[in-house]
Amino acid sequence: MKRTTILMKTGLLAAWMFAACSQNLDLVPTNDITADMAFSTPEGYKSALAKVYGSFATTSGRGPGESDLGGIDAGTSDFLRLYWNAQELTTDEAICAWLGDPGIPDLNYMSWNSSHIMLRGLYTRSIYQITVANEFLRESTDEKLNQRGISGPEAQEIAHYRLEARFLRAFQYWVLMDLFGNPPFITETDGIGKVPPRQITRAELFGYVESELLDLETQLTDPHQNEYGRADKAAAWALLARMYLNAETYLGTGNGKYTEAITYATKVIDAGYALMENYRHLFLADNDQNNPEVILSINYDGIQTQNNGGTTFLINSSVHSSMGPASFGIPNGGWGGNRSRSTLPLAFDDHSGATDTRAMFMGDQPDIEDPSLFTQGLAVAKFRNVTSSGENGRSVNGVFCSTDFPLFRLAEQYLIYAEAVLRGGNGGSTAQAIAYINRLRERAYGNTSGNVTSISLDGILNERSRELYWEAFRRTDLIRYGRFTSGDYLWPFKGGVANGAGVESYRTLFPIPAADLIANPNLTQNTGY
Repeated sequence: MKRTTILMKTGLLAAWMFAACSQNLDLVPTNDITADMAFSTPEGYKSALAKVYGSFATTSGRGPGESDLGGIDAGTSDFLRLYWNAQELTTDEAICAWLGDPGIPDLNYMSWNSSHIMLRGLYTRSIYQITVANEFLRESTDEKLNQRGISGPEAQEIAHYRLEARFLRAFQYWVLMDLFGNPPFITETDGIGKVPPRQITRAELFGYVESELLDLETQLTDPHQNEYGRADKAAAWALLARMYLNAETYLGTGNGKYTEAITYATKVIDAGYALMENYRHLFLADNDQNNPEVILSINYDGIQTQNNGGTTFLINSSVHSSMGPASFGIPNGGWGGNRSRSTLPLAFDDHSGATDTRAMFMGDQPDIEDPSLFTQGLAVAKFRNVTSSGENGRSVNGVFCSTDFPLFRLAEQYLIYAEAVLRGGNGGSTAQAIAYINRLRERAYGNTSGNVTSISLDGILNERSRELYWEAFRRTDLIRYGRFTSGDYLWPFKGGVANGAGVESYRTLFPIPAADLIANPNLTQNTGY
């Protein structure tokens, strides 16, 4: 049975908070439900917090086929669908057969521009989620609670909600920093509708997100003590570790923070998490149950949070009708879109003769000659809408899925620790790094046959691909290693060339959408666009 979470409790606020969204961060409600009505009770505040969380997992509080965003198809406006496309289709791990869909070829071939519909959608979705968090924070101050007669333990609980809203806002500002670099910036202390938001530099934004997370790590709920699917101290530590590992990307060469990455990865590692015994079970419809590895996830329910994005998109787009969709828990689904480029299954070929169970592929033609044919390229069977006991996950129509998507899990922290040690961070050891890598490999191989006695940076990048593939890490990883745009590292159809070609170096950042540049004179376009 899918565990009930805060994401399923959006209630009244789903109808009130921002019926539609442009690229602005200073929107105001446009319907008849006022803030004083929506936030009149403690229950209203929890529903409002659910809306902040729910905007990660749904396209609208009004149900599937609706969107909080304007200018983009509702089914495509989901955060994970947009984020996954940007992080995976642009890399050596995935390619999509839907060449007739606006924006897909440009991601496949790394040829996007400032009018790209999906990148505009992702940018807008992140800003929308920041907007919702800002409004929650404006309405939950001590002054507002006093005005509404809320005090004592109930006020203290709402103060904890504020911390989680700040974390979710920090996460989305990290997304914007990682992908777009220099986005517009506004917090709950800025006035609404007075002037367009100012632009913040990538370095300034790094400092802001870092300061928020350092403050939150002392105040959020202790690890394992919060309701499932809600942020706690470990989530803040995990995001800090990820940010510090990529600090040279955000701040420039020579500004590494690898010691800090080790420190915060270690905080997570020491917080009582453990690897899920069976790797495959991390990505099934009951992965919300008895899962000691996941720190924070985006939660989906195929009945209560219906959405053509999220893991519904990830699973259906990875399955073709010829693959037996019922075995994936989607008997009426299977859209035949995304599959691997040949470079991904090759990452599992270590010539040892042992079997790495993380390699979950189907098909017999790894090479792609025609990107529009789903049957060219191996299908990825990693995510399924079935439970660990083989039952179908909850679904209202045999298409919508109930598999949660991990945003942070322990395995990533092992890999951060190992890479940061190799990059010169203090406070860790090579011996411990090797031990962490071998924990991942022992789970993958079922024994010690795949264990290593030494590690290298190239080896860590390959291990990240084997462990984290299709979890929306690859673009960021390739940029950190200097391989995303370079002609020195190629994959099929990189740059639109069958054998691969280097692309312009400025593509390590996506463009600020042209529509937002027109709407906000305070913004300057990223270099190259």
